[in-house]
Amino acid sequence: MSDETLPLYGDEPLPLYVVLNRSGDEFGEYHRFLDGTPCRMVYLTTPGGLPALDKESALEIRVLDSLAYDDVLPVLREIAVWHGIPDAVFGQSEYDIFTAARLSAELGVAGGYGLDLVRRFKDKPAMKSVVGAAGIRVPRFRHLDDAPSAETVAEELGGLPLVLKPRAAAGSEGVTVVGTMQALREALDGVEPTAYECEEYVEGEIFHVDGVYRAGALHFVSASQYVNTCLDYARGLPLGSVLLDEGPERDELTAFADGCLGALGLRDGAFHLEVIRRSAGELVFLEVGLRPGGAQVPFLHVDLYGIDLFAEAFRAAIGLPPLWRANGTQTPAGGGWLIYPAPREVPSTVTHRTSPRESVPEVYHEELPAIGQLMTGPGSYDDGSGIFRLRGDSAADVRRAVLAVMDGYGLRTEPVEPSQDAVAPSHG
Repeated sequence: MSDETLPLYGDEPLPLYVVLNRSGDEFGEYHRFLDGTPCRMVYLTTPGGLPALDKESALEIRVLDSLAYDDVLPVLREIAVWHGIPDAVFGQSEYDIFTAARLSAELGVAGGYGLDLVRRFKDKPAMKSVVGAAGIRVPRFRHLDDAPSAETVAEELGGLPLVLKPRAAAGSEGVTVVGTMQALREALDGVEPTAYECEEYVEGEIFHVDGVYRAGALHFVSASQYVNTCLDYARGLPLGSVLLDEGPERDELTAFADGCLGALGLRDGAFHLEVIRRSAGELVFLEVGLRPGGAQVPFLHVDLYGIDLFAEAFRAAIGLPPLWRANGTQTPAGGGWLIYPAPREVPSTVTHRTSPRESVPEVYHEELPAIGQLMTGPGSYDDGSGIFRLRGDSAADVRRAVLAVMDGYGLRTEPVEPSQDAVAPSHG
């Protein structure tokens, strides 16, 4: 298609942005993220992501059952024939960031994240190699490409326990902590070596640092401490976190994260970085994603700071200026969140649940399963059996409130046969 047939902005065609979308909530409202920026938007979306999209303003929307690279590439080639090579291809989800970078490399797309940068953020051994080379403490680790023996792995990493994890997965998907040689042998035998890595188990408190980089510097940053861990959540326990108060600990964590991101070469983008503090005080890099944090992290940041991390991530990746600006007002007081996974036995129906809002006033938002709701599991960070957001006067107050919710939230379920009828899922 010639430039003469394209919508123009001045003497140039309007920029063409292609988005891989699977988000059906407000964080998939890219028309809102654009904030009036003249452009042409093409969405390649899963069916579940369709409700969030502005159909009237879109140049084109394609609904695809899969956003895998091999399924999207022919569609994107066709779009390039009709509308020209995109100025940027963007994937919001952890599952789509690498796909978008591969598509960009294949079609010669100039904007968006480069493939080398995304690999450093996606492949855990590469990530830790780069951060460690900058003199930052990382867990001792080993890729498994050569299918080493359990004895070799344990010796090289300093003994048990060890952590076996997928090289490119998100959260705690596929993560196993092994404490015996027999368990390590069985774990190594049960995985594809090229898709996994093994690393030192580092004991300590786990924190996450969230924010946005612009022009190679922190544009916005917050730091939080987890209550329980992502691995605990995968094992059936609730997961939460509490924003840290301003002070030396927060400053130390944000400076540590800044050093890690600088080593990885980030200039513009959102990030979610996890770090462990050992009992002696040493900070150890755990991992980082080139995206906003999951669970209730983005919602809490909108509520307390007025920053939409997903909007900032999109704008940073495609080269638009940030929307959020520090307004000079006092930093928000404490905040936090808590989520419950699906019941251990599924399918099951909810027979009883209580709201903690009356007894824990720090809870300002909750999403509870309905009585009679069928819980089918396994329960993602966004779709479990109880979601709570809290705010208070300080991190200590919010942490006490989170623990009070954990102590008082009453949820009972009853296992059912898969064919038994139950009401459709809903939140109340």
